[in-house]
Amino acid sequence: MCKQKKQKRNTPMRDVMKRLRKNRMAMAGLIILVIILLVAILAPLIIPYPYDMQDYDSRMVSPNSKHWFGTDNFGRDIFSRILYGSRYTLTIGFGCITIACLVGTLLGAVAAYFPKADNLIMRSIDIIMGIPTFMLALSIIVALGSNMKNLMIALSITSMPTFARVTRAQVLTIKEQEFIEAARCIGADSRRILMRHIIPNCLAPIIVQYTLGAVNVILWGASLSFIGMGVQPPIPEWGLMISAGRTYLRDAWYISIIPGFAIILTTYALNLLGDGLRDALDPKLKQ
Repeated sequence: MCKQKKQKRNTPMRDVMKRLRKNRMAMAGLIILVIILLVAILAPLIIPYPYDMQDYDSRMVSPNSKHWFGTDNFGRDIFSRILYGSRYTLTIGFGCITIACLVGTLLGAVAAYFPKADNLIMRSIDIIMGIPTFMLALSIIVALGSNMKNLMIALSITSMPTFARVTRAQVLTIKEQEFIEAARCIGADSRRILMRHIIPNCLAPIIVQYTLGAVNVILWGASLSFIGMGVQPPIPEWGLMISAGRTYLRDAWYISIIPGFAIILTTYALNLLGDGLRDALDPKLKQ
């Protein structure tokens, strides 16, 4: 008997990846993002100079073969600081959005599944959302102090409500489905139903919100560092580098413009990937 080749079983994740690969812009964003992540991980090994090394004989040097992106007002190599600074910017972006996603998803799921908790949780979320995001983050940092840890706490709190609302809307629909009733009939407890049956079926909009939310967190983090309420010197965070170079913008544009371009490139890649994921995860596009 001839052995028949087993056909690969189509799974929802495989279908999503297939549609995502067809989106060239999304794949371009993914490639750029992976490169930036690799640079952040390998930064200590690939930077040509220590990011905090000062050379007063090479202050304000324009981009050249020795210093590809020039040097700042302390003679520090901007190329090295850009590469090393990606670690802090990405840590803030993905760290805060991950915390916000986990906490917000849990709160939204509990609020939708347990009616008694719904009013308390969602009214608290409404209060947070009623305050402008930047002003709320700024107020938290002023109260706690200006450093990277408090910056991440503030941005995690301000990013959490969106995940809670998205998850709640999904859970309210899914919990009335027949397979959830079947799980209840066979004796599954509420925790198992939430964690094994409901939340996994809410992941599509949460993943999209995670990707696009990271863009906002990176921009807010850079903005807060720019005004001195986030990461503090001499850490080479991109927003802080832009702030440090604004005094010399007319004579040494590269000190501020190049870190700004790094932020634009990162957020652009995340936007491309987020838009691609939204299209790939849209059930209406399934054939």
